[in-house]
Amino acid sequence: MGRSETASTSDALSFEDALERLEEVVERLEEGGIELEEALAVFEEGVELSRRCATQLDDAERRIEVLAADGSGEIRPFEEQDVGEG
Repeated sequence: MGRSETASTSDALSFEDALERLEEVVERLEEGGIELEEALAVFEEGVELSRRCATQLDDAERRIEVLAADGSGEIRPFEEQDVGEG
């Protein structure tokens, strides 16, 4: 799988699918037994998937912060808010 093919494939994945694929990549690398070039290609895919997941998590965090803003313009971290607040 080439670099552009990997990137376009990971762009089409949901967060959950990308995370599942990343777990498969990690398992494959941990098992070993693959040639260096293939291992590098698999590792590269894993890095791209990891970055994609991190970006999606950052985006989700920003959305939560906007939704959790208390109206004063001050954003409180999500974990500090009461569950019953709306």
